[in-house]
Amino acid sequence: MSTTVDRALETALYTEEDAALDTAASLLAADRSADAELARRGEEFVRRAWERGWQPADLLRLVRRELAEEHVRLAGSLIASETARYAHLPHRWPSQLTELESGPLRADRFSSATTALELYRLLVRLPSLEPVGPVPGDALPAPTAGEPRMLTRVRALLAKAEATGYPEEAEALTAKAQELMARHSLDEAALAARAPSGDVPGAMRIGVEPPYEQAKAILLDAVASANHCRAVWNEPYGFSTVVGFEADLDPVELLYTSLLVQGTAAMTRAEAEQRAGGRKRTKSFRQSFLLAYANRLGTRLAATSRRVAAETPTLLPVLASREVAVTSRADEMFPQTRTTRVRAMWDEAGWTHGTTAADTARVHPHDELPPA
Repeated sequence: MSTTVDRALETALYTEEDAALDTAASLLAADRSADAELARRGEEFVRRAWERGWQPADLLRLVRRELAEEHVRLAGSLIASETARYAHLPHRWPSQLTELESGPLRADRFSSATTALELYRLLVRLPSLEPVGPVPGDALPAPTAGEPRMLTRVRALLAKAEATGYPEEAEALTAKAQELMARHSLDEAALAARAPSGDVPGAMRIGVEPPYEQAKAILLDAVASANHCRAVWNEPYGFSTVVGFEADLDPVELLYTSLLVQGTAAMTRAEAEQRAGGRKRTKSFRQSFLLAYANRLGTRLAATSRRVAAETPTLLPVLASREVAVTSRADEMFPQTRTTRVRAMWDEAGWTHGTTAADTARVHPHDELPPA
């Protein structure tokens, strides 16, 4: 027997017509007994998204880009309800769930039903994504307590770099963080050489948010490449997939996020200097700044990794083998990737300031930390 929710979903989900949406919302608004089933069906749509390769952060990012704040809150509530059914969640899911926004929808029943139907329209049309890990309910490895000591140290260094008001101190702290990451990757390669474990490259998604997302994607690619990973940008859905061995993935996200914070701060300072000199800054200045910043940092980060690796030349074949494995896995996941031309208006002052900001980072394995 067809229920009110069945009739409403059949009417509204597979058409773009506003009249169909209004008819379905009216059906739901008139039947209070349908509320529980409507919520349950929403949780089912969320579960199907997990089965298609989506994760909470991906889903919320898309809802925020395509719909309105009330849809984001409803999506957050549905995600929280669906994931609460599991005793254990995949490794990176709990941190994504901390970003959920939830709360009541608009007071009148017609508006609330319309919001639900608009969200469900989006959910049922989600394409499949390449999976980057297990979904809730799958067999999971035993959870580890805390995070690796190296990651904790990198996190602390980058937090200090973002907080300090002294550029030289931020430069040295960031350089030290990249050095720690490079040495940790080398240690992992040495461990794999002594005791092969059968580990294979994994993947994670990192949001690449507007504005200036192309420059940000280039920066993420630079950080990933310097740390033995590959990054593939999905522009329509606002993320890059980073492919690499597990020990390298979280550090890449940390460093990218910190460099983005530091680069944005440097860009703001550069704009202030330009305004003080009587020049009005534009979108082209900011685009050129971030592109130059990403381009130059990529060169310097890669140089740091090469210098650290050269200290133990016997491990170079192992590193090369691991990078081949990462490239093969990325090609397997994304067989139809293509390069994209940079789309940006040129501003010479922005490029010069961006290059200078990246140069002053002094990403070198022998940089010393400033006195405490």
